[in-house]
Amino acid sequence: MAQMYNWITDPLIAEGMNPTVAALIAQSLIIIAVLMLSFAANFVAKRIILTGIAEVIARTETRWDDILLEQHVFDRFSHLAPALVIYACTGFAFPEQQNLQDFVERFAIAYMILVAAAVTDALLDGVIEIYRTLDISKTRPIKTYIQVGKLIVYLITGILVLATLLDRSPWAFLSGLGALTAVIMLVFKDTIMGFVASVQLISNNMLKRDDWIEMPSYGADGEVTDITLNTVKVQNWDKTISTIPTYALIAGTFKNWQGMTDSNGRRIKRAIMINMLSIKVCSEELLDRFERVRLIGGYVKQRRAELREHNAEYDIDADVKINTKGLTNVGIFRKYIKAYLAENPDLTQRPGMTFLVRQLPPGEHGLPIEIYVFTNTTEWVAYEDIMSDIFDHLLSVIQEFELSVFQVPTGADFRALLSHDSQMARE
Repeated sequence: MAQMYNWITDPLIAEGMNPTVAALIAQSLIIIAVLMLSFAANFVAKRIILTGIAEVIARTETRWDDILLEQHVFDRFSHLAPALVIYACTGFAFPEQQNLQDFVERFAIAYMILVAAAVTDALLDGVIEIYRTLDISKTRPIKTYIQVGKLIVYLITGILVLATLLDRSPWAFLSGLGALTAVIMLVFKDTIMGFVASVQLISNNMLKRDDWIEMPSYGADGEVTDITLNTVKVQNWDKTISTIPTYALIAGTFKNWQGMTDSNGRRIKRAIMINMLSIKVCSEELLDRFERVRLIGGYVKQRRAELREHNAEYDIDADVKINTKGLTNVGIFRKYIKAYLAENPDLTQRPGMTFLVRQLPPGEHGLPIEIYVFTNTTEWVAYEDIMSDIFDHLLSVIQEFELSVFQVPTGADFRALLSHDSQMARE
């Protein structure tokens, strides 16, 4: 180092320049040379080495190295080159200024620590993307654990950088953190709760990426796109994004529709409200008409024969309807619905898939006849088409059973009633 200085200063002093000025010029020239060398190292690292690495990766068949390149792992690693040059040449730039030399060296080391942290961050992002290429990632996401790892890396990086710049031992900062535990717990409360909740969600297989969940309290109804340390992102069916705190999924309730998707069957649960004033025992003429209906003709014929035998056995007077057993129009309609659904190729009767047409308790809106069946597809548009076709048909044929659907009176109904009353009054 002294020889380099003398190589620059001796000619200047020989020409009559003040030794102090000559030393300052020499030091300035060496600093400029070090900076130019650092720029050159940065150029070589980014333009030559990185370009070569990218070309080599492009020729490989593996996917993981492409992911590391996309996450800028090598690009961030190249930032070490100028820092290493500055650190190595500090002694040449400041040969007789030990304090300044120590400061620059500490600054260079701190910068290299930050670069190492940035490389680690990009590398962990690459691990996430590589893991997502595996099938297990859909059931066992690791992003939450990676984020915890990042948090630890950032914490260690901060301690090391401060310790380096202040020329203190890192253990001094670590011992001081013990006294700040309560403050740290308060600051990172949401993070800690989110981590615990994420572990519970993943370990218990309660939630995974691409699941369809519904959580009305947060306006969420769609597919899970991301599970992070603090939040779960849901893309709703209207293409909006709902962000749910991870701990809220544990503390509250949500519906996961993934079981339906995995079963390859989606439930239809809808009722037709029958006007109870239209329910009656079928007349012989109506039964004769029902016998000509393909889906229920055999059932009606068999039941009529059974009822005739029953009434004859007990010598029941057919004129007293309350004593006789008869077929009702609502009962035959329910049998028709069941037979109609059984023929529908879009419905399934696999084990575990309930196939039911039932009568619910009557209420103020009539007698509900509920259909409880499963389609053989979970695709939304197809499901809606299947359900609409079923009820289109049933609502259109219900009058053939001399039944009427209950409907709350509208303004037109009241106007028709008033018009009828006015006409009756005129007559």
